[in-house]
Amino acid sequence: MQYIPQGPPFVMIDELLSVSEKETQTQFFIPEGHLFVENGYFTEPGLIENMAQTAAAGTGKKAADEGKPAPVGFIGSVKGLEIHKLPPAGTTIYTTVNFVMQVMNAHVVNALITCNEDLIAKAEFKIFLQ
Repeated sequence: MQYIPQGPPFVMIDELLSVSEKETQTQFFIPEGHLFVENGYFTEPGLIENMAQTAAAGTGKKAADEGKPAPVGFIGSVKGLEIHKLPPAGTTIYTTVNFVMQVMNAHVVNALITCNEDLIAKAEFKIFLQ
């Protein structure tokens, strides 16, 4: 995607579904044989990266709309991570990231992932933008 700095095989989102000032939504079809699929399930690192890439995609889209390049961001912390279950390969996950606040170049967001309308994972991220 043009809004994130990652490239294959490290892309964890397929489509940017919506972007607003406060919320970004993406989807990702989990293919068999993906880097983060183990024993038929998308693993914890993949879920975390999916949430982070969703946040990045929203920021990148907003920057592109303003005619600016997408900023590079780094995860500063992950707080309150809850993983309820691992989604199986061959399914689509939907991720929503909600903007909480910004202090200088630090952004705090809440993220959640669903699959088949079930809550899969959620966390709060502190992301630093360059």
